[in-house]
Amino acid sequence: MSITSFHPPVRTLMGPGPSDVHPRILEAMSRPTIGHLDPEFVTMMDQMKALLQYAFQTKNPLTLSVSAPGSAGMEACFVNLLEPGDKAIVCQNGVFGGRMKENVERCGATAIMVEDEWGKPVDLGKVEAAIKANPGIKLVAVVHAETSTGASSDVEAIARMAHDAGALIIVDAVTSLGGSPLKVDEWQIDAIYSGSQKCLSCTPGLSPVSFSERAVEVIKSRKNKVQSWFLDLNLVMAYWGGGVKRTYHHTAPINALYGLHEALVMLQEEGLEKSWQRHRSMHLALRAGLEAMGLSFIVPEAARLPPLNAITIPGGVDDAAVRSTLLNRYNLEIGAGLGALAGKVWRIGLMGASATPKNVLYCLSALEAVLAEQSAPIRRGVATEAAQRLLVADGY
Repeated sequence: MSITSFHPPVRTLMGPGPSDVHPRILEAMSRPTIGHLDPEFVTMMDQMKALLQYAFQTKNPLTLSVSAPGSAGMEACFVNLLEPGDKAIVCQNGVFGGRMKENVERCGATAIMVEDEWGKPVDLGKVEAAIKANPGIKLVAVVHAETSTGASSDVEAIARMAHDAGALIIVDAVTSLGGSPLKVDEWQIDAIYSGSQKCLSCTPGLSPVSFSERAVEVIKSRKNKVQSWFLDLNLVMAYWGGGVKRTYHHTAPINALYGLHEALVMLQEEGLEKSWQRHRSMHLALRAGLEAMGLSFIVPEAARLPPLNAITIPGGVDDAAVRSTLLNRYNLEIGAGLGALAGKVWRIGLMGASATPKNVLYCLSALEAVLAEQSAPIRRGVATEAAQRLLVADGY
Protein backbone atom coordinates (compact mmCIF):
# COMPACT_ATOMS: atom_id res chain seq x y z
CA MET A 1 0.00 0.00 0.00
CA SER A 2 1.32 3.43 -0.95
CA ILE A 3 0.01 6.35 1.10
CA THR A 4 0.69 9.85 -0.16
CA SER A 5 0.63 13.23 1.57
CA PHE A 6 -2.71 14.35 2.98
CA HIS A 7 -4.15 17.48 1.40
CA PRO A 8 -7.41 18.54 3.07
CA PRO A 9 -10.09 20.41 1.14
CA VAL A 10 -10.48 24.13 1.75
CA ARG A 11 -13.63 24.54 3.87
CA THR A 12 -15.49 27.49 5.30
CA LEU A 13 -15.84 26.52 8.96
CA MET A 14 -19.07 27.84 10.48
CA GLY A 15 -19.81 25.07 12.93
CA PRO A 16 -19.27 25.02 16.71
CA GLY A 17 -15.50 24.83 16.22
CA PRO A 18 -12.87 24.73 14.98
CA SER A 19 -13.19 28.06 13.24
CA ASP A 20 -11.29 29.22 10.17
CA VAL A 21 -7.59 29.61 10.96
CA HIS A 22 -6.14 32.89 9.75
CA PRO A 23 -3.20 32.58 7.29
CA ARG A 24 -1.00 34.57 9.70
CA ILE A 25 -1.47 31.85 12.29
CA LEU A 26 -0.69 29.04 9.84
CA GLU A 27 2.44 30.91 8.79
CA ALA A 28 3.49 31.37 12.42
CA MET A 29 3.17 27.63 13.02
CA SER A 30 5.52 26.91 10.11
CA ARG A 31 8.42 28.81 11.70
CA PRO A 32 11.54 26.92 12.82
CA THR A 33 11.11 24.69 15.85
CA ILE A 34 13.37 25.48 18.80
CA GLY A 35 13.74 23.82 22.19
CA HIS A 36 11.05 24.22 24.81
CA LEU A 37 13.64 25.57 27.28
CA ASP A 38 15.42 27.74 24.71
CA PRO A 39 15.79 31.30 26.11
CA GLU A 40 13.95 32.66 23.05
CA PHE A 41 11.05 30.27 23.60
CA VAL A 42 10.90 31.21 27.29
CA THR A 43 10.67 34.87 26.24
CA MET A 44 7.76 33.97 23.97
CA MET A 45 6.05 32.16 26.87
CA ASP A 46 6.34 35.30 28.98
CA GLN A 47 4.77 37.31 26.16
CA MET A 48 1.99 34.74 25.81
CA LYS A 49 1.18 35.00 29.50
CA ALA A 50 0.78 38.78 29.14
CA LEU A 51 -1.34 38.33 26.01
CA LEU A 52 -3.57 35.78 27.74
CA GLN A 53 -3.95 38.09 30.72
CA TYR A 54 -5.19 40.74 28.29
CA ALA A 55 -7.61 38.33 26.61
CA PHE A 56 -8.97 37.16 29.98
CA GLN A 57 -8.86 40.71 31.43
CA THR A 58 -6.93 39.55 34.47
CA LYS A 59 -3.71 40.15 36.37
CA ASN A 60 -3.60 36.57 37.65
CA PRO A 61 0.06 35.41 37.70
CA LEU A 62 -1.10 31.83 37.11
CA THR A 63 -2.33 32.34 33.55
CA LEU A 64 -1.05 29.94 30.94
CA SER A 65 -1.90 27.57 28.11
CA VAL A 66 -2.43 23.91 28.97
CA SER A 67 -0.73 21.74 26.33
CA ALA A 68 -3.94 19.97 25.35
CA PRO A 69 -7.50 20.83 24.18
CA GLY A 70 -10.17 22.68 26.16
CA SER A 71 -11.33 19.44 27.77
CA ALA A 72 -7.93 19.21 29.45
CA GLY A 73 -8.27 22.82 30.60
CA MET A 74 -11.57 21.82 32.16
CA GLU A 75 -9.98 18.85 33.89
CA ALA A 76 -7.04 20.96 35.09
CA CYS A 77 -9.46 23.25 36.93
CA PHE A 78 -11.38 20.46 38.63
CA VAL A 79 -8.54 18.09 39.55
CA ASN A 80 -6.51 20.89 41.12
CA LEU A 81 -9.33 22.45 43.14
CA LEU A 82 -11.34 19.41 44.26
CA GLU A 83 -10.40 16.60 46.61
CA PRO A 84 -12.27 13.45 47.67
CA GLY A 85 -15.21 14.31 49.91
CA ASP A 86 -15.66 17.87 48.62
CA LYS A 87 -19.05 19.13 47.45
CA ALA A 88 -19.52 21.17 44.29
CA ILE A 89 -22.58 22.78 42.73
CA VAL A 90 -22.66 22.20 38.98
CA CYS A 91 -24.94 24.26 36.75
CA GLN A 92 -26.12 22.33 33.70
CA ASN A 93 -28.07 23.82 30.80
CA GLY A 94 -26.40 21.83 28.03
CA VAL A 95 -23.82 19.19 27.19
CA PHE A 96 -20.81 20.81 28.83
CA GLY A 97 -22.38 21.23 32.25
CA GLY A 98 -22.73 17.45 32.12
CA ARG A 99 -19.01 17.11 31.47
CA MET A 100 -18.34 19.28 34.52
CA LYS A 101 -20.41 16.84 36.59
CA GLU A 102 -18.32 13.96 35.28
CA ASN A 103 -15.12 15.76 36.32
CA VAL A 104 -16.45 16.45 39.82
CA GLU A 105 -17.34 12.80 40.35
CA ARG A 106 -14.02 11.53 38.99
CA CYS A 107 -12.30 13.71 41.63
CA GLY A 108 -14.17 11.78 44.32
CA ALA A 109 -16.32 14.80 45.09
CA THR A 110 -20.11 15.12 45.18
CA ALA A 111 -21.86 17.01 42.38
CA ILE A 112 -24.98 18.92 43.41
CA MET A 113 -26.82 19.63 40.18
CA VAL A 114 -28.69 22.81 39.23
CA GLU A 115 -30.42 21.91 35.98
CA ASP A 116 -32.11 24.19 33.47
CA GLU A 117 -33.76 23.65 30.11
CA TRP A 118 -31.30 23.41 27.23
CA GLY A 119 -31.26 26.72 25.38
CA LYS A 120 -32.00 28.76 28.51
CA PRO A 121 -29.44 30.57 30.71
CA VAL A 122 -28.70 29.25 34.19
CA ASP A 123 -31.48 30.28 36.59
CA LEU A 124 -29.89 32.48 39.27
CA GLY A 125 -32.69 31.72 41.73
CA LYS A 126 -31.99 27.99 41.50
CA VAL A 127 -28.28 28.58 42.10
CA GLU A 128 -28.98 30.71 45.16
CA ALA A 129 -31.34 28.07 46.54
CA ALA A 130 -28.80 25.29 45.98
CA ILE A 131 -26.07 27.25 47.76
CA LYS A 132 -28.33 27.91 50.76
CA ALA A 133 -29.39 24.25 50.91
CA ASN A 134 -25.82 22.95 50.82
CA PRO A 135 -23.55 24.69 53.34
CA GLY A 136 -19.86 23.92 53.05
CA ILE A 137 -19.63 23.62 49.29
CA LYS A 138 -16.11 23.90 47.85
CA LEU A 139 -17.01 25.48 44.54
CA VAL A 140 -19.67 26.36 41.97
CA ALA A 141 -19.11 25.41 38.32
CA VAL A 142 -20.89 27.11 35.43
CA VAL A 143 -20.60 27.32 31.65
CA HIS A 144 -20.40 30.95 30.52
CA ALA A 145 -21.00 30.09 26.87
CA GLU A 146 -22.77 26.77 26.35
CA THR A 147 -21.47 25.52 23.00
CA SER A 148 -24.24 22.96 22.63
CA THR A 149 -27.02 25.57 22.71
CA GLY A 150 -25.59 29.06 22.15
CA ALA A 151 -26.84 30.27 25.55
CA SER A 152 -24.84 32.67 27.73
CA SER A 153 -25.24 32.77 31.53
CA ASP A 154 -24.58 35.49 34.11
CA VAL A 155 -21.36 34.21 35.65
CA GLU A 156 -20.66 37.51 37.41
CA ALA A 157 -23.81 37.12 39.53
CA ILE A 158 -23.10 33.45 40.18
CA ALA A 159 -19.52 34.29 41.25
CA ARG A 160 -20.88 36.74 43.84
CA MET A 161 -23.17 34.05 45.25
CA ALA A 162 -20.33 31.54 45.42
CA HIS A 163 -17.99 33.93 47.20
CA ASP A 164 -20.69 34.97 49.67
CA ALA A 165 -20.85 31.30 50.63
CA GLY A 166 -17.06 31.02 50.92
CA ALA A 167 -16.79 28.94 47.75
CA LEU A 168 -14.77 29.23 44.56
CA ILE A 169 -16.15 29.46 41.02
CA ILE A 170 -15.00 27.57 37.91
CA VAL A 171 -16.09 28.96 34.54
CA ASP A 172 -16.13 27.36 31.09
CA ALA A 173 -15.30 30.09 28.55
CA VAL A 174 -14.38 27.83 25.63
CA THR A 175 -16.69 29.61 23.19
CA SER A 176 -16.59 33.11 24.65
CA LEU A 177 -12.90 34.03 25.07
CA GLY A 178 -12.17 36.75 22.53
CA GLY A 179 -15.71 36.76 21.14
CA SER A 180 -17.98 37.92 23.97
CA PRO A 181 -17.49 40.21 26.97
CA LEU A 182 -15.51 38.30 29.59
CA LYS A 183 -13.80 40.01 32.55
CA VAL A 184 -12.08 37.61 34.90
CA ASP A 185 -10.90 40.09 37.54
CA GLU A 186 -13.96 42.33 37.49
CA TRP A 187 -16.26 39.33 37.77
CA GLN A 188 -13.96 37.70 40.38
CA ILE A 189 -13.67 34.37 38.59
CA ASP A 190 -11.38 31.92 40.40
CA ALA A 191 -10.65 29.37 37.67
CA ILE A 192 -11.44 29.63 33.98
CA TYR A 193 -10.59 27.62 30.90
CA SER A 194 -11.03 28.10 27.18
CA GLY A 195 -9.87 26.65 23.84
CA SER A 196 -7.58 27.84 21.09
CA GLN A 197 -9.86 26.82 18.20
CA LYS A 198 -12.93 29.02 18.72
CA CYS A 199 -12.92 32.83 18.80
CA LEU A 200 -9.11 32.95 18.85
CA SER A 201 -9.06 31.21 15.43
CA CYS A 202 -6.03 29.10 16.24
CA THR A 203 -5.75 25.38 15.57
CA PRO A 204 -7.25 22.99 18.14
CA GLY A 205 -5.08 21.50 20.84
CA LEU A 206 -4.38 24.23 23.42
CA SER A 207 -6.38 25.42 26.41
CA PRO A 208 -5.82 28.88 27.91
CA VAL A 209 -6.51 28.87 31.66
CA SER A 210 -6.27 31.34 34.52
CA PHE A 211 -6.45 30.94 38.31
CA SER A 212 -7.01 33.60 40.96
CA GLU A 213 -4.71 33.99 43.97
CA ARG A 214 -7.54 32.51 46.07
CA ALA A 215 -7.57 29.41 43.85
CA VAL A 216 -3.76 29.12 43.95
CA GLU A 217 -3.84 29.05 47.75
CA VAL A 218 -6.34 26.17 47.60
CA ILE A 219 -4.10 24.29 45.18
CA LYS A 220 -0.99 24.80 47.32
CA SER A 221 -2.75 23.71 50.52
CA ARG A 222 -4.22 20.42 49.23
CA LYS A 223 -4.19 17.43 51.55
CA ASN A 224 -3.96 14.94 48.68
CA LYS A 225 -1.87 14.81 45.55
CA VAL A 226 -3.61 16.00 42.39
CA GLN A 227 -4.88 12.82 40.71
CA SER A 228 -3.38 13.85 37.35
CA TRP A 229 0.41 14.19 37.20
CA PHE A 230 0.35 15.98 33.83
CA LEU A 231 -2.25 18.54 34.95
CA ASP A 232 -0.90 19.10 38.47
CA LEU A 233 -0.45 22.86 38.58
CA ASN A 234 1.98 22.60 41.48
CA LEU A 235 4.32 21.09 38.89
CA VAL A 236 3.20 23.08 35.83
CA MET A 237 3.69 26.39 37.68
CA ALA A 238 7.42 25.79 37.73
CA TYR A 239 7.54 25.45 33.95
CA TRP A 240 5.37 28.48 33.21
CA GLY A 241 7.32 30.71 35.59
CA GLY A 242 5.33 30.66 38.78
CA GLY A 243 7.79 32.86 40.68
CA VAL A 244 10.63 30.35 40.48
CA LYS A 245 13.27 29.33 37.95
CA ARG A 246 11.69 27.43 35.06
CA THR A 247 12.11 23.69 35.33
CA TYR A 248 11.30 20.98 32.82
CA HIS A 249 7.79 19.58 33.10
CA HIS A 250 6.86 18.42 29.59
CA THR A 251 7.86 19.09 26.01
CA ALA A 252 5.52 21.89 25.03
CA PRO A 253 3.79 21.84 21.61
CA ILE A 254 6.20 24.48 20.37
CA ASN A 255 4.83 25.28 16.93
CA ALA A 256 1.24 25.16 18.14
CA LEU A 257 2.18 27.76 20.76
CA TYR A 258 3.66 29.92 18.01
CA GLY A 259 0.19 29.86 16.46
CA LEU A 260 -1.58 30.78 19.69
CA HIS A 261 0.91 33.57 20.29
CA GLU A 262 0.12 34.98 16.83
CA ALA A 263 -3.62 34.63 17.42
CA LEU A 264 -3.32 36.61 20.65
CA VAL A 265 -1.16 39.24 18.95
CA MET A 266 -3.92 39.62 16.35
CA LEU A 267 -6.52 39.97 19.11
CA GLN A 268 -4.42 42.69 20.72
CA GLU A 269 -4.04 44.47 17.37
CA GLU A 270 -7.78 44.44 16.74
CA GLY A 271 -8.59 45.36 20.33
CA LEU A 272 -10.62 43.17 22.65
CA GLU A 273 -13.72 45.39 22.70
CA LYS A 274 -13.64 45.72 18.90
CA SER A 275 -13.46 41.94 18.60
CA TRP A 276 -16.48 41.59 20.89
CA GLN A 277 -18.35 44.14 18.77
CA ARG A 278 -17.39 42.45 15.48
CA HIS A 279 -18.74 39.12 16.71
CA ARG A 280 -21.96 40.81 17.81
CA SER A 281 -22.34 42.66 14.50
CA MET A 282 -21.92 39.43 12.53
CA HIS A 283 -24.43 37.70 14.81
CA LEU A 284 -27.01 40.43 14.29
CA ALA A 285 -26.55 40.31 10.52
CA LEU A 286 -26.88 36.52 10.49
CA ARG A 287 -29.95 36.78 12.71
CA ALA A 288 -31.56 39.29 10.37
CA GLY A 289 -31.05 36.98 7.41
CA LEU A 290 -32.21 33.84 9.17
CA GLU A 291 -35.32 35.50 10.57
CA ALA A 292 -36.12 37.05 7.18
CA MET A 293 -35.97 33.52 5.80
CA GLY A 294 -38.38 32.38 8.52
CA LEU A 295 -35.98 30.49 10.76
CA SER A 296 -35.86 30.95 14.54
CA PHE A 297 -33.39 30.75 17.43
CA ILE A 298 -33.85 28.43 20.40
CA VAL A 299 -32.21 30.83 22.89
CA PRO A 300 -34.05 33.90 24.24
CA GLU A 301 -32.63 37.06 22.70
CA ALA A 302 -31.11 38.44 25.91
CA ALA A 303 -29.10 35.24 26.49
CA ARG A 304 -27.88 34.60 22.93
CA LEU A 305 -24.19 34.01 22.45
CA PRO A 306 -22.98 35.90 19.34
CA PRO A 307 -20.25 33.40 18.38
CA LEU A 308 -22.63 30.38 18.41
CA ASN A 309 -26.15 30.44 16.94
CA ALA A 310 -28.54 27.52 17.52
CA ILE A 311 -31.33 27.51 14.93
CA THR A 312 -34.48 25.38 14.94
CA ILE A 313 -34.60 22.99 11.96
CA PRO A 314 -37.82 23.57 9.96
CA GLY A 315 -40.38 20.78 9.93
CA GLY A 316 -39.96 18.18 7.20
CA VAL A 317 -36.32 19.04 6.58
CA ASP A 318 -33.67 16.31 6.55
CA ASP A 319 -31.04 17.58 9.00
CA ALA A 320 -28.18 15.35 7.86
CA ALA A 321 -28.92 15.86 4.15
CA VAL A 322 -28.77 19.65 4.52
CA ARG A 323 -25.44 19.57 6.35
CA SER A 324 -24.03 17.03 3.92
CA THR A 325 -25.02 19.11 0.89
CA LEU A 326 -23.57 22.27 2.41
CA LEU A 327 -20.31 20.44 3.06
CA ASN A 328 -19.97 18.57 -0.23
CA ARG A 329 -21.32 21.17 -2.63
CA TYR A 330 -20.43 24.44 -0.91
CA ASN A 331 -17.48 23.35 1.27
CA LEU A 332 -19.40 24.94 4.16
CA GLU A 333 -19.52 23.31 7.59
CA ILE A 334 -22.28 23.98 10.10
CA GLY A 335 -22.87 21.94 13.23
CA ALA A 336 -25.48 19.41 14.26
CA GLY A 337 -27.35 19.46 17.54
CA LEU A 338 -25.93 17.56 20.52
CA GLY A 339 -27.63 15.46 23.16
CA ALA A 340 -31.24 16.46 23.71
CA LEU A 341 -31.05 18.80 20.70
CA ALA A 342 -29.73 16.23 18.20
CA GLY A 343 -31.80 16.45 15.01
CA LYS A 344 -33.62 19.54 16.29
CA VAL A 345 -31.15 22.37 15.72
CA TRP A 346 -28.24 23.51 13.61
CA ARG A 347 -25.36 25.28 15.29
CA ILE A 348 -23.86 28.06 13.17
CA GLY A 349 -20.57 29.42 14.44
CA LEU A 350 -19.32 32.96 13.97
CA MET A 351 -15.95 32.77 15.64
CA GLY A 352 -12.67 34.56 15.08
CA ALA A 353 -11.66 34.62 11.41
CA SER A 354 -15.01 33.00 10.55
CA ALA A 355 -16.92 36.02 11.87
CA THR A 356 -16.87 38.06 8.65
CA PRO A 357 -19.48 39.67 6.37
CA LYS A 358 -18.38 37.36 3.56
CA ASN A 359 -19.10 34.26 5.63
CA VAL A 360 -22.43 35.56 6.89
CA LEU A 361 -23.69 36.22 3.37
CA TYR A 362 -22.24 32.99 1.99
CA CYS A 363 -23.86 30.91 4.73
CA LEU A 364 -27.25 32.54 4.21
CA SER A 365 -27.24 32.11 0.44
CA ALA A 366 -26.03 28.49 0.57
CA LEU A 367 -28.47 27.52 3.31
CA GLU A 368 -31.37 29.11 1.45
CA ALA A 369 -30.49 27.24 -1.74
CA VAL A 370 -30.31 23.87 0.01
CA LEU A 371 -33.53 24.43 1.96
CA ALA A 372 -35.32 25.49 -1.19
CA GLU A 373 -34.33 22.17 -2.78
CA GLN A 374 -36.04 20.38 0.10
CA SER A 375 -39.17 22.55 -0.34
CA ALA A 376 -38.71 23.85 3.20
CA PRO A 377 -41.25 26.43 4.44
CA ILE A 378 -38.96 29.45 4.07
CA ARG A 379 -39.16 32.88 2.43
CA ARG A 380 -36.78 33.04 -0.51
CA GLY A 381 -34.71 35.89 -1.88
CA VAL A 382 -34.75 38.07 1.24
CA ALA A 383 -32.10 36.71 3.61
CA THR A 384 -28.90 38.20 2.20
CA GLU A 385 -30.55 41.57 1.63
CA ALA A 386 -31.71 41.71 5.25
CA ALA A 387 -28.23 40.83 6.49
CA GLN A 388 -26.57 43.27 4.11
CA ARG A 389 -28.65 46.17 5.46
CA LEU A 390 -27.32 45.59 8.95
CA LEU A 391 -23.76 45.10 7.78
CA VAL A 392 -23.82 48.40 5.91
CA ALA A 393 -25.40 50.17 8.90
CA ASP A 394 -22.54 48.85 11.09
CA GLY A 395 -19.93 50.11 8.64
CA TYR A 396 -18.97 46.77 7.04
